[in-house]
Amino acid sequence: MGMSGLKLLKYVLFFFNLLFWFCGCCILGFGIYFLIHNNFNLFPSLTLGNAFVIVGSIIMVVAFLGCMGSIKENKCLLMSFFFLLLIILLAEVTMAILLFVYDQKLNNYVSTSLTESFQQYHSNNSTKATWDSIQSFLQCCGVNGTSDWGGHPPASCPSNPQVQGCYAQAKLWFHSNFLHIGIITICVCVIQVLGMSFALTLNCQIDKTSQALGL
Repeated sequence: MGMSGLKLLKYVLFFFNLLFWFCGCCILGFGIYFLIHNNFNLFPSLTLGNAFVIVGSIIMVVAFLGCMGSIKENKCLLMSFFFLLLIILLAEVTMAILLFVYDQKLNNYVSTSLTESFQQYHSNNSTKATWDSIQSFLQCCGVNGTSDWGGHPPASCPSNPQVQGCYAQAKLWFHSNFLHIGIITICVCVIQVLGMSFALTLNCQIDKTSQALGL
């Protein structure tokens, strides 16, 4: 690969990471918005705002390393970018395996968290708004059914008395959209592998160029 190929690879990696840096900024912004307005607190131990802030911050840091490492042709930043992507990829694979192995424990945790959140419906406005949104979106009622409301379901519950609970309906929604979720997950992993490949290739080319120039 000559100097023209090196420049092409450098700018591809730069714009690739610049795009993801902007995506990270957007996700972080949404997270801060949710934290300020205290919205979408379905699980007491993990709010949507916290999750968005964490994910957005990680994307921004990784993308920043990729941008600066490529445009400055800095081997240290490029390898930091490579190893961070590798760690994230390994963490994703490990998490997928753990979710598969501890499927029943995860189901129990989700059911317990939903019940705890449900009990805060009348005392927490953000929890109330979250439950109303979920019940309207999934067309479900309560955790296990209309009976959870003691005969007085809110307006967000469907009028059908035989409607399913949100726990069962959420599992049904996940299984029906499993293919789409799988495709998105695979695409994310492919993008990460491509980013690692570009970073490693660019790092090797910088070495070869330096040797050719006698630096």
